[in-house]
Amino acid sequence: MFDVISDRFDGIFRRLRSRGKLSADDVEEVAREIRRALLEADVNVRVVKDFVNRIKERATGSEVAQSLSPAQQVIKIVHEELAVTLGGTTGHLSSSAKPPEVIVLVGLQGAGKTTAAAKLAYYLEQQENKRVLLVAADLQRPAAVEQLQVLGQNISVPVFTQPTTPEEVAVAGRQEAERLGRNVVIIDTAGRLQIDDDLMEELNQLCKKVVPDDVLLVLDSMTGQAAVDVAQSFRAQVGLTGLVMTKLDGDTRGGAALSVKEVTGLPILFAGVGETTKDFEAFHPDRMASRILGMGDALTLIEKAEVAFDAEATARAQERMAEGLFTLEDFLDQMQQVRKMGPLSSVMGMLPGVPKELRQAEVDESQLGNIEAIIYSMTPAERKDPSIINGSRRRRIALGSGTSTQAVNGLLKQFTMMRQMMRQMNGAKSKRKGGKGRRGVGVDIPGFDLSGLDIPRPPGA
Repeated sequence: MFDVISDRFDGIFRRLRSRGKLSADDVEEVAREIRRALLEADVNVRVVKDFVNRIKERATGSEVAQSLSPAQQVIKIVHEELAVTLGGTTGHLSSSAKPPEVIVLVGLQGAGKTTAAAKLAYYLEQQENKRVLLVAADLQRPAAVEQLQVLGQNISVPVFTQPTTPEEVAVAGRQEAERLGRNVVIIDTAGRLQIDDDLMEELNQLCKKVVPDDVLLVLDSMTGQAAVDVAQSFRAQVGLTGLVMTKLDGDTRGGAALSVKEVTGLPILFAGVGETTKDFEAFHPDRMASRILGMGDALTLIEKAEVAFDAEATARAQERMAEGLFTLEDFLDQMQQVRKMGPLSSVMGMLPGVPKELRQAEVDESQLGNIEAIIYSMTPAERKDPSIINGSRRRRIALGSGTSTQAVNGLLKQFTMMRQMMRQMNGAKSKRKGGKGRRGVGVDIPGFDLSGLDIPRPPGA
């Protein structure tokens, strides 16, 4: 996401770091380049003007002049002001004094409301231990109810609907949530191809009936400045409390996300960053600013890891690594937990210090599927002790996994090298600690430990 603006900022900062001191002309040049980069990213003109003026004012002040590293200080200022432009502080849903908490999703057709409803339900259940009821109140779009029912079934969240009117469905859905003991109700409403009086009247009547705690506008970030116009229109006619940006993973420019908070005053609460239900996260302005500027997002990465990784299984794997008993079964389990965190290209983008070329590199996820297929084609004895895999076994495994004997050989060779490296690392640590050693190896990150797990790739991959 935001590839266009990230590339431009990367070039600006690279030139900036090569200069020891910054003159007034240098600051003016940086401001001019930032202005051009933001306008190319389809950011609102007023937002660009305010942002650049804040940068110039701070960059010519004492905090830069007295800094030991003026260039780094300017980069820090840009990061802080970018976070302010994106919203400043992290927004949150309103809390309800008396459950259930009612959330109404509104927006135009095609913005992804129904999918966003299911993603939000999954997020609240997994991240905040809520018990959610989805309510299908979009009775206009063909198959909208059926779509939400399928999505709800996929994430094991109940869906309520009835063939009456949207207002009656919403009211009955809230009553059903109370009966079932569900503490959050998410209501998916109808949209239109464009804003009209009928749409606004329907939404206003629905909100009057259920009195929601939050009314969230779902915006398609791919529409650029049009999304900001939509947000302004909805805000003027419906009592919005926040925004949900969808398709942010495909938004290479970022104009809508960078403009909408300052133009409307509404915080972005959540962002859809992929196609699956799990690809949905709370929107943190400071973290998003770090991603845009190529600084990574370690906090979000750790949060994803804490959800994806089984702490007990990881602890067992660390013990087995320390004892030199790590098997292909353990490796498969660790790899599958890594994949739960999302596409590897997305994970790479969150790692601080990763070069731009690696962050933007396309990762062939099919290679991971091949590795899984190869290991699944082995017998339990072969996974536990790969040394017993002879030529005939390799041919059988290759045939069963739909790969080649070269791919099987490549996996076994790299796994053997990886296990030897783990033993050497643990032996060195044992010597440094007087022979007592330490349980587990590598860098400790809350929720998991991946040191040494350089995912093997078959030859030619």
